[in-house]
Amino acid sequence: MTTHKNLLGGPEPTYLPENEEAYRLLDDEALAPVEVAAKFPTFSPAWALLAEEAFGRGAVVESYAYARTGYHRGLDALRRAGWKGHGPIPWEHRANQGFLRCLAALARAAGEIGEKDENERCWQFLKDSSAEAYAELHA
Repeated sequence: MTTHKNLLGGPEPTYLPENEEAYRLLDDEALAPVEVAAKFPTFSPAWALLAEEAFGRGAVVESYAYARTGYHRGLDALRRAGWKGHGPIPWEHRANQGFLRCLAALARAAGEIGEKDENERCWQFLKDSSAEAYAELHA
């Protein structure tokens, strides 16, 4: 992976570590997302899938809970990767997508349950973290 020096003086992009085994289990459908989340509770992509599936079937509170879990697990992982609470989290890095999808799912579910401030804060956090993720996920 190539990293570029930030000429504007802001924080460097944060890249979460890959979990190839968890991706393989999800990609090959060897385990359902709920089983992957149980086996790898820090793996945000599994939580994102659970949140998105729950939202799709109208289980908004369940979606909110899954998204919040993946969001917090992702924040922990970002901090371990050197993130200081702000700065780019590139969408094009596959390992970052789980966290970013959880953030979008949390915003979406928060909006549906009337948490307007959280909805707006999460969408802004997503936009600030990755304009590409915001464009992809904010519909």
